[in-house]
Amino acid sequence: MTQAKLKQLVQASLIASAFAISAGHPASAAAPLAKTNAPGFHRIMLGNFEVTALSDGTVDLPVDQLLAEKPAKTTEALSKVFLKAPLETSVNTFLINTGSKLVLVDTGAASLFGPTLGKLLANLKASGYDAAQIDEIYITHMHPDHVGGLAQGAAAAFPNAVVRADKRDADFWLSQANLDAAPAASKGFFQGAMGAIKPYQSGDKFKPFDGKTELVPGIVATPSYGHTPGHTAYTVTSEGKTLLLIGDLIHVPAVQMGKPGVTIQFDSDAKAASAARAKVFAQAAKEGTMIGASHISFPGMGHLRSAGKGYEWVPVNYTQLR
Repeated sequence: MTQAKLKQLVQASLIASAFAISAGHPASAAAPLAKTNAPGFHRIMLGNFEVTALSDGTVDLPVDQLLAEKPAKTTEALSKVFLKAPLETSVNTFLINTGSKLVLVDTGAASLFGPTLGKLLANLKASGYDAAQIDEIYITHMHPDHVGGLAQGAAAAFPNAVVRADKRDADFWLSQANLDAAPAASKGFFQGAMGAIKPYQSGDKFKPFDGKTELVPGIVATPSYGHTPGHTAYTVTSEGKTLLLIGDLIHVPAVQMGKPGVTIQFDSDAKAASAARAKVFAQAAKEGTMIGASHISFPGMGHLRSAGKGYEWVPVNYTQLR
C-alpha cells in the first residue's frame, strides 16, 4: 500500500469516527445569556502608589435634557461616537494605596439612584480589598452618587475610615435650613448627604477641611468649586507621576470635550463650574497630567489633548501590572 493510499484511509476513518460521535451526542440547546461582565476594577501604578478604579455601576441619564446645549446638538454629538440619549453613564470611584494609607475617593450611590448602581463594595472585594481596610475617604462633593455608598442603613459601610470633604460642601449640604428651603425636587440631595455622613459624625470620624490641603503625603485636596459649593479635585503624586481626580468637572465627554463651556443642570453655579473646568483642563492638557473622572466611561482614566477650542480624550492604555 502506498503512503498516499494509507493517508486517504486514515482520513476516511477519522471522518467516519467524527460522524459516529456526533450522532451519539447531538448538540445541546443554546446556552442562556450570561448578562454579566467581569468585576469592575482596573489597576495601574502611579510611581510607588497603586491606583484602582472601581465601578459603582452605570445609570441612564437624559443628557439631551440636562446639558445647557440644544437637544438636537447633543443628539448629533452623541451619534458621532455611536451613542444616544438616555446615555448609559459610568459612576467611578478611585482607591489609592500609598503604602501606608488606603484612601478611597468617593463611594458611589449605593441604593440612592436605583438598582443599576451600588456595585462598589462587591467590586472593592473583587479587587482584593475589604471595606474595613479603608483608612480615609475623600469626597469630591456631596451629591448622592458620590456619598451614598458611605452608609449601609444607619451604619457606616467603612467602619474604620475617616471621611473628609471641603467644609463649603459640608456647610451647604448638611444644613437643615438649606434642606427646609430647598424645592421638593432637590430635598433628596440634602437628605442623601445627611444620611450618608451621619454615621461618621456620630463617631467623630467626619473631618472637613478648608480649601487646598495636603491630607496625607502625596494627596492634596485641590479646590474646583462650582459644580457644588465645595467641589474638590484630588491631586495624587508619587515619584514624579501625577493623577488628578476631577470628580464631576465633566459628565458627557461626547459634548463637553469639544465644547468645554457647556454646563449641566446639576451645577450649583454654572459659571463657576465652567471656569473650573476650563482652568483644570487647560493645565492638564499642557502638562500631560493623567486625570480620573467620575463619569467618563469606566475606568475613567486618561489624558486630555488640545484640539482647537476643545479637547480630545485619550484613554489609558490597558496594562497588566508586573
